[in-house]
Amino acid sequence: MPQKSYSKIALVHDYLAEYGGAERVLEALHDVFPQAPLYTAFVDKSKLGLSWSKFAHWDIHTTWLTKIPFHQQLFSPLRIFAPQYFEALDLSQYDLVISSTNAYFAKAIRVPNGIHVCYCHTPSRSLWGYATMSDWKKNPLIKLFGTLINHYLRVVDVQVAQKVDYFIANSRETANRITKFYRRESKIIYPPITISDFASSKKPARSYFLYVNRLAWAKHPELAVQACLNLNLPLKVVGQGKMRQKLERLVLNIPGHKIEFLGAVSDLELGELYAGAKALLYPVEDEDFGMVPVEAMAHGIPVIAHKSGGPLETVIPGKTGILFEDLSVRGLSQAIQDFHLDDFDAQKIRLSAKKFSLENFRRSLKEFIANLP
Repeated sequence: MPQKSYSKIALVHDYLAEYGGAERVLEALHDVFPQAPLYTAFVDKSKLGLSWSKFAHWDIHTTWLTKIPFHQQLFSPLRIFAPQYFEALDLSQYDLVISSTNAYFAKAIRVPNGIHVCYCHTPSRSLWGYATMSDWKKNPLIKLFGTLINHYLRVVDVQVAQKVDYFIANSRETANRITKFYRRESKIIYPPITISDFASSKKPARSYFLYVNRLAWAKHPELAVQACLNLNLPLKVVGQGKMRQKLERLVLNIPGHKIEFLGAVSDLELGELYAGAKALLYPVEDEDFGMVPVEAMAHGIPVIAHKSGGPLETVIPGKTGILFEDLSVRGLSQAIQDFHLDDFDAQKIRLSAKKFSLENFRRSLKEFIANLP
């Protein structure tokens, strides 16, 4: 069968207001299709901070959400209208559109004269019962309205998923969710890992544990901080989020603590932090894929991760890290105590990460696109 080619291609992404794994994938998609414009619900340059420079020169188009006053602050409650934002986009000139989505209905677009491929990072966690970035159910009023809105949006989510021509999943975990909730099949193409080409130029002494992620509820940074406090171990915390002040208060009055909050760091700084770490602590609940553990392994750093979601596919117990079952301070503390750096070979850990390389992502994506019916 001859391979197809597409002359007019566009990318669609939920929104640009943070820089995480989904945005790294978006960068890789744009790298494969550099002339493709990006359509997104809205852009918040201030929240992107230094990461805005990665997107500043792209051809970016936003939805009518941006006409609503204070939309950058209200986008979460306004998500009830998110399918309409994306349906209203005029994508009639494109013969291929790739949407990148996990929560904000970018897959609801209409592609009347072309093919719609959805790269799904996960069906929306808030709609389908997975832990989210905030513990929103603690507030009775928010829980009431949130539950009603989620019931409506689950129905809409299933409906718009049927309009996608082809799904790509970022992991087996996500592929299973797509099958379970949408009754659709998907092709698994793992996200690309780009940091430091799987090696570090420096070989510093590995003297601390490392946490890298958003400081948000579903990521459970409090478990990493409390476990290292209890064990009096050094921990460097990389990331921003609503939980930062709470975490800093946790250690404020503890003399001699070894917890250091570094906030956002550059890719170069992150590579150096990986290189000097004993292990990455990853107490994340039901992760969709989890690019951070693979980034750590790309630097030869073993991972101590919760036994759920994406790490089940990426962390090999006894070879590239440890998986623990009890998602608690006690469970993580025991895993840290069971961990011995000498049990792991840095070079073998690096090699295990190579299947998640940027080159493999590009090749798999191009092959998938070229062989679409």
